[in-house]
Amino acid sequence: MEKTGHDNAGLRIDKWLWAVRLFKTRSQSAEACKKGRVFIEGQAVKPSRQVKEDDIVKLRRPPVVYSYRVKRLVEKRQPASQVPAYLEDITPREEKEKKEHNNLIVFSARDKGKGRPTKKERRIIDRLKDGN
Repeated sequence: MEKTGHDNAGLRIDKWLWAVRLFKTRSQSAEACKKGRVFIEGQAVKPSRQVKEDDIVKLRRPPVVYSYRVKRLVEKRQPASQVPAYLEDITPREEKEKKEHNNLIVFSARDKGKGRPTKKERRIIDRLKDGN
């Protein structure tokens, strides 16, 4: 069921995040809110916070902070093909590149069969991850 423009109260943020497939379960979306990973207007929000059309929702999934604009409210989980009708991904390219950069570092850090890194190697890996 779709929310209409008649209801100014909005919709719970945890329900909307789940309905537009940003989380697999509603409890995961509520947990992300409780951990301070979901922001509206720069404020960390609780799962019960009401979201409205045109709100900018930021979702922190380290190392990336994703940004979405709410196009329409929806209570029921939608097929993946219909998600673009309900949200617009406005995440800057730089943020998305952080994830790609992080993946390269993690997978290229150790050769197979080398064992655990030494303390010196660990420091080098940490410096690479931090970008210094």
